[in-house]
Amino acid sequence: MEIKEIHYRMLQEESRRLGGVLFGVADLAQTPMVTYDLDEDLLKKLAFGISIGVRLADAVLEGIADHPTVLYLHHYRQANYLLDRIAFDVAAIIQRAGGKAIPIAASQIVDWEGQRGHLSHKALAQAAGLGWRGRNNLLVNPTYGGRVRLVSILTDLPLQTDAPVEDSCGACRRCIAACPAGAIKEDVREFDHIGCFEKLKEFRNTYNVGQYICGVCVKACQQQR
Repeated sequence: MEIKEIHYRMLQEESRRLGGVLFGVADLAQTPMVTYDLDEDLLKKLAFGISIGVRLADAVLEGIADHPTVLYLHHYRQANYLLDRIAFDVAAIIQRAGGKAIPIAASQIVDWEGQRGHLSHKALAQAAGLGWRGRNNLLVNPTYGGRVRLVSILTDLPLQTDAPVEDSCGACRRCIAACPAGAIKEDVREFDHIGCFEKLKEFRNTYNVGQYICGVCVKACQQQR
């Protein structure tokens, strides 16, 4: 077994032990990420991107109608806390193995108006073979649909890599009908980011959730097969 595969299995097993259900690795030389507010010189040395996902609870999502619930808010936050814990621990293992690692927090928007984070968890997850970018602008996993949350780790530890998923939403358009902002279009490239954000601000102020969340399109995006 090559050292890249040994490292991959070691990190995958730790991620699963801590609660991660999805694990994939992308070769950043083949699919470089657009990053924001990260050290460019350091990034050049980190050749691999790890994507980890946890599954959201179906029963919590089913309680959502046309706006987020307080129950969903707490569930969303706990999913993010869990992901950050997993990434922190996996990064520590990488360091003990002699590598460098930058865990990127699950909910890491650093510029809300510009809709920018340190990097796109969805883009990295897609490159790491965990799913595709759906019409809803979410990462859609073949098993869990859009009902997942993601975290990322950038590292220089040699790792086996995964191939992107060659798939799409096909004929499914549930999210288009469900979107309360009308932000989801036939082509994901036409997704209305501003319209979505304006609706998130409305929800934050109206439903006592205190955070820019929705969950309606997440609920609509059920497992694919």
